[in-house]
Amino acid sequence: MASYNKVLLMGNLTRDPELRFTANNQPVAQIGLAVNRYYTSSTGEKKEEVTFVDCEAWGRTAELINQYFSKGRPIFIEGRLKLDQWEDQQGQKRSRHKVVIESFQFVDSKGGGGGEGGGDRPEGRSTAAARPARSAGAADAAGPHQPIDEEDIPF
Repeated sequence: MASYNKVLLMGNLTRDPELRFTANNQPVAQIGLAVNRYYTSSTGEKKEEVTFVDCEAWGRTAELINQYFSKGRPIFIEGRLKLDQWEDQQGQKRSRHKVVIESFQFVDSKGGGGGEGGGDRPEGRSTAAARPARSAGAADAAGPHQPIDEEDIPF
């Protein structure tokens, strides 16, 4: 039977990225992401639901997220769902899901425009080259700002 594991999330960082290195000097960044959902209840009351998601990035992606993101900053991530399992100090079996980030995009213009982060992953694959992040209708909303040339993006 075929399988497919793809996660797309857009939200705000709940804390600054935590960059660490493995014994093989491989960078890994841990981030927390808050994803909001707005809806109207059956009584007509407007409500908000927040989902908190633990995420990790590897290689160059981890370094870029650590360099350009901080608590509160929005990010769009693409990755895969992973189940971590371990035994705690009391001998209890524990588990949790996390998202392994394979690529990301800037959502706001803070820090120099849009782009896509990629880089080395534990599997050794890399993402597409950097390109400006624009949504449909973004040219109309851009106003007096000039588009960023791909050669001016630092990664």
